[in-house]
Amino acid sequence: MSQATSQTAPQDNLSLRQLIPALFIVFIDTMGLTIVIPIMPFYALAFNAPPAVVGLLLMSYALAQVIFAPILGNLSDRFGRKPVLALAQVGTFISLLLLGFAWALPALFLARILDGITGANMSTVQSAITDMTSAKLRAKGLGLVGAAFGVGFIVGPLISGLALRLAGNNYSAPAFVAAGFAFLSIVLTTFVFRETLPADKRKGRTTQRVGVLGVLEGIRSAQLRPFYVLVFATQFIFAMFTSTFALFTLNRIGFNSTNNAIFFGIFGICLVLMQGVFVGRWVQRYGEYRVLIASFMLTTFGFGLASFTPQQAVPWYSETAMLAELSQEGSVSEQAALLPSEEGSGLTAFLFVLFSLLPGPLGFTLQLPTLNTLITKHVSTDTVGKALGMSSAFAGIGNVLGPLLGGWLFDRIAPGAPFTVNASLSLIVLGVLLVSRSVVERPVVQT
Repeated sequence: MSQATSQTAPQDNLSLRQLIPALFIVFIDTMGLTIVIPIMPFYALAFNAPPAVVGLLLMSYALAQVIFAPILGNLSDRFGRKPVLALAQVGTFISLLLLGFAWALPALFLARILDGITGANMSTVQSAITDMTSAKLRAKGLGLVGAAFGVGFIVGPLISGLALRLAGNNYSAPAFVAAGFAFLSIVLTTFVFRETLPADKRKGRTTQRVGVLGVLEGIRSAQLRPFYVLVFATQFIFAMFTSTFALFTLNRIGFNSTNNAIFFGIFGICLVLMQGVFVGRWVQRYGEYRVLIASFMLTTFGFGLASFTPQQAVPWYSETAMLAELSQEGSVSEQAALLPSEEGSGLTAFLFVLFSLLPGPLGFTLQLPTLNTLITKHVSTDTVGKALGMSSAFAGIGNVLGPLLGGWLFDRIAPGAPFTVNASLSLIVLGVLLVSRSVVERPVVQT
């Protein structure tokens, strides 16, 4: 096949034959990521790591991703999308094998950092979609990327739960399953995905990739600064929630890794429904300002109520079985203090968790898309990409700092402390929004 025919030019209509390989890569990558997310806190606990170190472990992945996402993007601009994607898939595959064979806590850190470095390839896939779609259809093409991500977010935790169930809650099993999907992604990238950036378009290419330094530029932008601060707060709150959720449910109601995987799957379904069906309709009907107010009311209520969850194990909880699960990698005597007692088990605390924690994540699913929509309305069309890149940089910093503070609060203050802080931050943001309506709804930039 010639160089010309092996590369993809922008199309005036969406060709699923060209898009499907890229979308499938997004689906597999997201699925692989969410297969291992539910087990990471338990894996660290199995090596006798305190909750604060669990937060550091989750932070290490986010930090590597923040640093290397713009680097991978620049490499894909220089050498093409396909080689960078293939290299990233190989790195992810190796990191998941390392996770499955982890023999000590440092190996877990190494696996997560490597996965963060090579897993920061979403921008490369988005660039490939941009290469093969015209400006008129670009939003639709990138929307399909979001849909593939959402489906992967649903399927991954459910596969993780099934793998744990079949393997007797062996934490290596989901990692090896995820590695299998990563290998499939390597095959797909190598033999099916076609290069979308011709060699003649790479020469002298100076596409600007916004990394951590984009945060400094965003702070200097008086026009967009309020929105970027809100993006940071939103992602910081959500990252603190996701990093401590497994620890919290283990301590309060005795949820094991399988139970948490199922809950993450349920949240994935809610995420897809909210972002794919309701956000656009509600913004169109009520406006961005009212949707933001409602979303922060949800997070304030949900996380605030969650912080008062009593400690009561679910009826199917067994302290002996839980200690045996955590003891896969050796003695975990220090972790016994985290576990609830079997006495007085029931469903009251479980229902409390269910009805208090769902509003928080549901509020988050409204916040980020709405804020990014507002950002695009306050810049000219030729700077939308840069503005959203800076938004991603602020979100990335939130992803780094949220787990760090969440683990420390859980370990040093109280299991419910991260949720108390989340509720307090949400309430502060809500108060600022209520007195700053003119800032949110000021005239947009005309294009």
